[in-house]
Amino acid sequence: MESITSFLNTIADTDTDSGSSNADTGQFPLMPLGQACDMGHAPDGTPLIDPRIFNSPEFFRNPYPYYRIMRDHYPVFFDKLHNCYYVTRYDDITTCYFDDEGFNTIPKGSSSGVLGNTQLELSGVEHRRRRNLYGQHLVGKSLDNRMHAIESIAKEMIDDWDTLDESIVQDSNGVRTIDIARAFANEFPIRVVCDVLGFPKESRKNFYFWYNSMMSGLGGSETHHIGLEARQHLEDYVETLVEERRVRPTYLYDAAGNPSGKDIISKLCETQIDGDYLSTEEITSNIALVVGGGGETTRGAILNMWYLLLQHPNQFQAVSEDETLWDAVFHETLRNSSPIGGQPRHNSFDIELHGVKIPAGSLINMVDFSANHDDRIFNDPEGFNIFRPDLYSGKLLRSGYRKEGKCSHMAFGVGPHLCPGAWISHQEAVIGSKILWRYLKNPRINVAKMPKDIDGQSLAPIGLMSVKNLWIDYDLN
Repeated sequence: MESITSFLNTIADTDTDSGSSNADTGQFPLMPLGQACDMGHAPDGTPLIDPRIFNSPEFFRNPYPYYRIMRDHYPVFFDKLHNCYYVTRYDDITTCYFDDEGFNTIPKGSSSGVLGNTQLELSGVEHRRRRNLYGQHLVGKSLDNRMHAIESIAKEMIDDWDTLDESIVQDSNGVRTIDIARAFANEFPIRVVCDVLGFPKESRKNFYFWYNSMMSGLGGSETHHIGLEARQHLEDYVETLVEERRVRPTYLYDAAGNPSGKDIISKLCETQIDGDYLSTEEITSNIALVVGGGGETTRGAILNMWYLLLQHPNQFQAVSEDETLWDAVFHETLRNSSPIGGQPRHNSFDIELHGVKIPAGSLINMVDFSANHDDRIFNDPEGFNIFRPDLYSGKLLRSGYRKEGKCSHMAFGVGPHLCPGAWISHQEAVIGSKILWRYLKNPRINVAKMPKDIDGQSLAPIGLMSVKNLWIDYDLN
């Protein structure tokens, strides 16, 4: 078992975008959860923020007291060290996400190199055209058509648990100890995406490699070139599929074996813009985007859901008696511990917000992590409560939701750039968890195998990360 201190130091060391070395950040002590370390005070007593904290192990583990200082005293914080701005209040971020003129340009970055020319980095009319183009394949009837594939793949993976080696599954005295991450969550959403896109089953192994390589290549990291190579291999593979599907479309099937609708690649092959069919490059970019949205987010959501829920036995008991509550588990988990931190923007012209003047073209980070813990919106924001009365847990809406004291969480953003994988992530995480729950008898966290917090006894907090490995014990009989 890796200690949390060692793990966090590794993360800080490998944060290559920081512009700051770990030597700069080791001075910040690991504090009790919810307490910020002393970074000094202004003459009027206002606590100061030292931007080196953002790269420290302490911040990765215990970010929320620092976000609270920023929301209360610096709702728009200029980080001179990294030359960017942070917007941290829920209401401000909502306004910015909907402001097409002032904040509509997402910075061009290395993601466009790895994922291709996706709609993520477009804006305005062109963004809306691309978004509507493939968004129709990720909502409504298209989601219903995926149900059988999702359920079949979940059951198929669980049936394979008896064949996994002892590094993942261990049986003793009628109790099975299993790492749910490696046995299920890591690969489940990738298999689902592979299936509903219309990739042949024999390509799963390559698809998993392409996915991992592209995701690790985002963000300008040292593995960027690996991501580029993987995307080229994917595009080469897709080119052949596209030529076939333009002539002979293929289908998804329901439980009775009847066609329930065309797979996504077949649908994309039929799609036209201004009278022209999508090119192979455009289809590959859309596939890469679906993979990213339906893969990493769902993996993190499933693991965080089970990690948090099993630490709250009364809430787990309530879910066990009413499986419709899994939707509430998903939304509260995404609010409490989202796998997604926020979305960057460039402002189109000079603006002033909370007295801070932001020059045109500045990098502005909309911190969804902070918005989800804004106590102006959510009472007791650090608590995990699937019954909280102030959280909207209905259908995800691009318009967001704010009525009668309930607000939607900000994990997927809101407005024109709401995460395109939001609906498939919700569907896969909830259905996958329901099937896991039906199979796992008396599940509980194997505390001995999990990382501990600084006291050496408590389970490590999620902080700004997702759970990487989740060891669960369950009864075999």
